Amino acid sequence: MPRRLSAVLSTVLAVSLLAACGGGGAAENDPDGKVTLTFTGYGGDGQKAMIASYQKPYSAEHSNVSFVNTSPPDVAQVKAQVLSKSVKWDVVAVAPAAATQNCGTLFEELDFSDLAEKNNLVDGTVGKCYLGNWINANPIAYRTDAFPDAAKAPKTVADFFDVKKFPGKRGVLTNIQNGVLEYALLGDGVAPEKMYPLDVPRALKKLDTIRSQTTFAPNVGALQQAVGAGQVDMFILPDSRLVPLMNSGTKITVTWDVTVTALNAFAIPKGSPNKEAARRFIETVVSPQSVEAISEALGTQPINTAAKATLSENAQKVQVAGPQNTGKVVQQDVDWYSKNFDQVNTQVNNWLVG
Repeated sequence: MPRRLSAVLSTVLAVSLLAACGGGGAAENDPDGKVTLTFTGYGGDGQKAMIASYQKPYSAEHSNVSFVNTSPPDVAQVKAQVLSKSVKWDVVAVAPAAATQNCGTLFEELDFSDLAEKNNLVDGTVGKCYLGNWINANPIAYRTDAFPDAAKAPKTVADFFDVKKFPGKRGVLTNIQNGVLEYALLGDGVAPEKMYPLDVPRALKKLDTIRSQTTFAPNVGALQQAVGAGQVDMFILPDSRLVPLMNSGTKITVTWDVTVTALNAFAIPKGSPNKEAARRFIETVVSPQSVEAISEALGTQPINTAAKATLSENAQKVQVAGPQNTGKVVQQDVDWYSKNFDQVNTQVNNWLVG
């Protein structure tokens, strides 16, 4: 066999063996070359705001980077892509607990040691496999036209679960990041400071009491649409979806009793061929400019203490850290969820189909 042909065949064989053994997936693309990042968010107004606040300014400064947007994010879909070694997503909106529990297996470990804003970020923003972008408040609210008399409107978490005193259709998100379990336990009398570890069976039992009067929405877009269409009277919906509804003319009143808040984050699926380009991008979402822009658009709580957002009247109405919140706050425990995220999701999903 000619020496040159032998060398070529040896190279082909070596590449084939690497592919057969997993080989870490596709080779990483040059982050300084032309890169298209596939960004997976929650869709709707929230994703539109992220395009305007994060992506367009970034592409304006980095002409080699463009974005393709898709939704919704789904850890099960990430798992399917990783296991099949056909990762299509580069940046995924994710619960920090999900990224932590699946760190190094479904999501890339990320080095943020040189992050310029680190000293200005709230605790928990930087994880081993994620970077936070905002804190969502998930308040209980109601359509003012459904309860026009403020004296007879729901005022507490317990009222949300009192279907006799406060009849009407409820709307609840099934995503555990939006506080479905915490609110059920609060409604059942659990004190905010004694929330964790979560008693999941007790929470699901409490949810049984409103099951027939509740729309359990699979994502924020679906529940936002139901509120706008008048299909639910009271609901638990993130501040980032309340503001667009209020901007469109929907009359909403927030009930400031006990409010569950959660850190939202971005992660990179394991095996993304654009890992470094994606990491460079998500670093910028914690800059004061990006944090100010997203907070002004959606009313979310800033994670960068150096950010000085100028909020609209509607955004101020949903600010969990603002003076209108005269109640208490339960911040979701990322450490607890990081150890229990998959198990708790399974319990909730089994209850939903049961």
